[in-house]
Amino acid sequence: MSLARRWPLPFALLLTAVACKDQGAQAPEPGSGGAVIGAALSLTGPAASYGAQQRAGIQAALDEVNQGGVKLSVLIEDDASTKEQGITVFQKFINRDKVSAIIGPTLSNTASAADPLAQQAKVPVLGISNTAATGITDIGSYIWRDSLTEAQVIPGAFKKAKEKLQFKTAGVLYGNDDVFTKAGYDVMQKALADEGVKVVGTQTFAKPDRDYNAQLTALIAAKPDVLVVSALADNAASIVAQARQRGWTGPVLGGNGFNSPAFIKNAGAAAESVMVGTSWNSLSQDPANQKFLAAMKKAGVNPDQFSAQAYTGVIILAEAIRQSGGKTGREDIEAGLGKLKDLETPLGKFSFTPGRDAQHEPSVQQVKDGKFQIVQ
Repeated sequence: MSLARRWPLPFALLLTAVACKDQGAQAPEPGSGGAVIGAALSLTGPAASYGAQQRAGIQAALDEVNQGGVKLSVLIEDDASTKEQGITVFQKFINRDKVSAIIGPTLSNTASAADPLAQQAKVPVLGISNTAATGITDIGSYIWRDSLTEAQVIPGAFKKAKEKLQFKTAGVLYGNDDVFTKAGYDVMQKALADEGVKVVGTQTFAKPDRDYNAQLTALIAAKPDVLVVSALADNAASIVAQARQRGWTGPVLGGNGFNSPAFIKNAGAAAESVMVGTSWNSLSQDPANQKFLAAMKKAGVNPDQFSAQAYTGVIILAEAIRQSGGKTGREDIEAGLGKLKDLETPLGKFSFTPGRDAQHEPSVQQVKDGKFQIVQ
């Protein structure tokens, strides 16, 4: 999509403290003390499965936050999984809607293009799924994120996977046309080297690709102990399915893009036993996570890491407003984010690093019986 698209109100989620479930509600009037937040999410395009979960997480969090005394409304726009649309949406949020802060965009690729606009305008941005190890918060002091980077998640996941599976060699396949998947590959490559795993073959693909048989044939012929894949959910499902069709029965280690129920749904039985690092422990008994799970169940949504991070993003912005004494200006929220520490969230106790990146404990999960299950 190349032009900005205004979603109907049921999808725009114009929700307020007074009528957070009223789809016709308007954003708080200037001076009312409420904050209007913009959310740029991938509701169409290659990352649409993530955006749908993020939208659900934001809606559930608004219900909680608005009942807790902080008045928030969120304008959700489709970034179409592209840099161009992400830029258009950010310009709208910054210049027309005059939002106090922005959540998103979904992909690191889009964030690298759109975030500089917010930095220049001094609008706080909270990335909720940008995992590139570098190049996001490096944009400037107004860019934050609650998503752990691949560098914070993958090394531990690979270490635990190696302990369980005892692999010595790997074949690697990654998307080379996206910051998200390329960054994942870079971290995977280093993590494998650090674990003493020999890479016997490396292949690449692009997001529009749907046939991976040539790459998989070459990798399987090299006889690795494990296949390592960095891909978005749609690509990942096809890759794993085609690998199984070509006779691959060994383990598959995925990157952050695998962390979606859409991957399991589309890959079917081929997803079984796939292992991946995650920033969200679905089995956590912490009250904040149990509240999140209950909210998502009430909404009829099967939650994943992306909905948990989106939900947490709203909780974080509400806390930033509290930390700023209830003030909702752009500078006030920016200052409040800097004071946030050990906030109870579905992701665990959450703080920001000095570099404005997320700081909390990651986990490892594996597909068993058609569901992601935490590896203890």
